[in-house]
Amino acid sequence: MTRTLIRNGLVITASDELAADVLVDGEQVVALAATGSDLAQGWTADTVLDATGKYVVPGGVDAHTHMEMPFGGTQSADTFETGTRAAAWGGTTTIVDFAIQSMGGSLREGLDAWHAKAEGNCAIDYAFHMIVADVNDSSLKEMEALVGEGVTSFKLFMAYPGVFYSDDGKILRALQKGAETGGLTMMHAENGIAIDVLIEQALAKGQTDPRYHGEVRHALLEAEATHRAIKLAQVAEAPIYIVHLSAAQALAQVQQARDEGFNAFAETCPQYLFLSTDDLARPGFEGAKYVCSTPLRPAEHQAAMWRGLRTDDLSVVSTDHCPFCFKGQKDMGIGDFSKIPNGLPGVETRMDLLHQGVVEGHISRKRWIEIACATPAKMFGLYPRKGTIAPGADADIVLYDPTATQVHSASTHHMAVDYSCYEGRETTGRVSTVLSRGRVIVDGGEYLGKAGDGAFQKRDTCQYLR
Repeated sequence: MTRTLIRNGLVITASDELAADVLVDGEQVVALAATGSDLAQGWTADTVLDATGKYVVPGGVDAHTHMEMPFGGTQSADTFETGTRAAAWGGTTTIVDFAIQSMGGSLREGLDAWHAKAEGNCAIDYAFHMIVADVNDSSLKEMEALVGEGVTSFKLFMAYPGVFYSDDGKILRALQKGAETGGLTMMHAENGIAIDVLIEQALAKGQTDPRYHGEVRHALLEAEATHRAIKLAQVAEAPIYIVHLSAAQALAQVQQARDEGFNAFAETCPQYLFLSTDDLARPGFEGAKYVCSTPLRPAEHQAAMWRGLRTDDLSVVSTDHCPFCFKGQKDMGIGDFSKIPNGLPGVETRMDLLHQGVVEGHISRKRWIEIACATPAKMFGLYPRKGTIAPGADADIVLYDPTATQVHSASTHHMAVDYSCYEGRETTGRVSTVLSRGRVIVDGGEYLGKAGDGAFQKRDTCQYLR
């Protein structure tokens, strides 16, 4: 294996900023030393990367993606090959995707199916959460075995009746099993039963346009479900992690629980920081591009999400990357918003959008790395292999140019989807070089990796619960 030396950069982790050189041997970081120090000056390597004027940051950890996910009669547009390659272009070097249990099927069958999709195809390292669609004695027993195999988190849905939905009793049983095994329960917190009533009523009134997707999935129904999920978790004496939180009222429920000392965690996504119901209401059918669940909220919710990130009531920013093409997929919902596949592309743009948050003064540089790299790695049992730059860590490293500008566009992104949610938006900051376990896979506008570079990562249990 080769030695790589990264010189003259500003190393930024969740805890430190230092002008340091980084020595990589094989797949791991072996040393850091102050730039210009005798120690650093004495290092030699096969490859030297000059990071003058650049940040040297850990590769991003996106803890919420859906590659090749079946949904509503179609499948998300990115394969594990295209989606992980796009992630690499955007400075993300690890994803945690969701394996899905089918109704009537076992967790094992679902996990095996996702392993088969991903193995040999990923550009970067990957791990799995498990969606538990059918809570019963058998699947609860399987949860224990999966934790032992490094699949240590389980997602349940309070939404999508007839597809993924679990009632309160099933959720309670799963939470109890999580408390028993150390598995972390992730929750899609929306009151799906009430939402279905509102969908039916809206369509009966002829309200078929994409903007009604946001109206029927009312912020209060996210808040109610978040509250209920937290209370069920408290009854079970189990931690809980709320996925893709979008509404200020739901955030208030998490804040209250955390203020009371309870292990309630939550993530938000870039779309809730930068997009709004104004996008859902774009003329014609354009709003369909912005249909996701939980839905985009009025713009005033954005300030609450940024504030939650500063106070750590929102611990992580993931993408919920689940792209569907505008033509041939999103247009399945013309004349009926409820048939628009739910999901947005985002795995390539997350690191850049969050850096824009630094540029605009919403968060600090260290907080950028904390919410995009370190905390997701700790939350899902990958730290300190992932999420930091330190001796012994995997050499997942990004050289990031903080002054380069870029204009986001479907014509230049690498995700396998025919539109960009941020078309024409200029942001400051751009990836210049990406290392995945010591190998340079993106450099100077060229992709140097290949399918199969990424390896499955067994995960430990949540590292905030020890």
